[in-house]
Amino acid sequence: MDLSHKLKKYLIKNGANEVGFADIRNFTPKPGLNNGVVFYITYPKEIIRNMQNAPTPEYVKELVSLNSRLDELGEKCEKFLIKHDYRAYAQTKKRLGTDFGEYNSFELPHKTIATRSGLGWIGKSALFTTTKYGSALRLSSVLTDAPLPVGNPILKSKCGKCEICKDACPGCAISGIEWNHKLKRNDFYDDKKCEKYALKISKENLGKADTVCGKCIYACPHTQKFIKKS
Repeated sequence: MDLSHKLKKYLIKNGANEVGFADIRNFTPKPGLNNGVVFYITYPKEIIRNMQNAPTPEYVKELVSLNSRLDELGEKCEKFLIKHDYRAYAQTKKRLGTDFGEYNSFELPHKTIATRSGLGWIGKSALFTTTKYGSALRLSSVLTDAPLPVGNPILKSKCGKCEICKDACPGCAISGIEWNHKLKRNDFYDDKKCEKYALKISKENLGKADTVCGKCIYACPHTQKFIKKS
């Protein structure tokens, strides 16, 4: 079994739902680490099913749990690659901190690596989206110099004419413009409007202001297909 199969098997055994590999040489923030390992964990179906009036306390609790589990998985991936004599850098929340810059985004977002790996695309909601799970997932990634077989990049949206997430967004943060790899996030999505509404609705639903909502996750037709499966 080659390195990529061993790594993918290892990450899935430790909780990942999907794993992908991407060529990131043109935008890596770490010189020499030209490949990206990206993986995600899905939200439990029952938590998303109960998100008609998002956000819910259960959703927020699971979000925190997923972030922690993804950090642990990133650290495991980093150690696995280093053990095999390669350099690696896990893009964990603990390591990158909470300062996301002007547009609430890391220098190299997990979503960029995920689209370049071929696992999915960016929806009109600016969330990473797959046909199997919709947007009911959270991502993390590791940068490495390990020689991994990279996937075929997805460079444009597969949302088509669907505007369900736009119609479901009370904050009017979603423009309806389809994503492609040449667009910056704020070309089609307003993170400040999202944040403003999230602070308001989270205070109403949770008793304290927070930058969480989740209405667009619940609304996505691909998410709905996922949570309706037995």
